[in-house]
Amino acid sequence: MHDDLAALLRRRKETIGDHAFRDRDPAAHLEALKSVSEEILAWHQAHRGEIPARLEHFLTNCSFDKALVFLESGGTWTGH
Repeated sequence: MHDDLAALLRRRKETIGDHAFRDRDPAAHLEALKSVSEEILAWHQAHRGEIPARLEHFLTNCSFDKALVFLESGGTWTGH
């Protein structure tokens, strides 16, 4: 289910967690984070109306970690 979105969300999470990259080149790190975030937003715009309401909620509110959990759990959400 939406493997392309899940890959973008994972890439964003990995970029955030790449402290060596951030410390070595803060500007490039920020640009990489901006780039993947823009890709996520573009994906969301392209798929509005086609995705489950809960996923729509997470993406609209930029709750990207929750969106990834939702996708990895097969579209079920038991969190808060």
